[in-house]
Amino acid sequence: QVQLVESGGGLVQAGGSLRLSCAASGRTFGDYAMGWFRQVSGKEREFVAAIAWSIIHTYYADSVKGRFTISRENAKNTVSLQMNSLKPEDTAVYYCAADTSLEGLARWNEARFRGQGTQVTVSS
Repeated sequence: QVQLVESGGGLVQAGGSLRLSCAASGRTFGDYAMGWFRQVSGKEREFVAAIAWSIIHTYYADSVKGRFTISRENAKNTVSLQMNSLKPEDTAVYYCAADTSLEGLARWNEARFRGQGTQVTVSS
């Protein structure tokens, strides 16, 4: 089992920045690909970004490309999401997820391990 706990959410003005973190415990963190999803109330949970266990490969949704950066520190069992140039439409609950492969992070329901989420609100 892998337990995931997100932190760093909050309220920020449009154009501002936030950094989300996800702390993992349990099995060997470095064996897993990690990702972030988000959900706007009333909409489906959507993929935001993912990073391979090797750190070399990262993937982003088109809506956040160039503004968000995913990173991980395997020695500290953490994955982060740096969010810059935030927009009101980025307002959502952000969730961390882990899977043995990047393919497993294509959809929320397919991710093997999932966190409880942290709220991000961007005011206009």
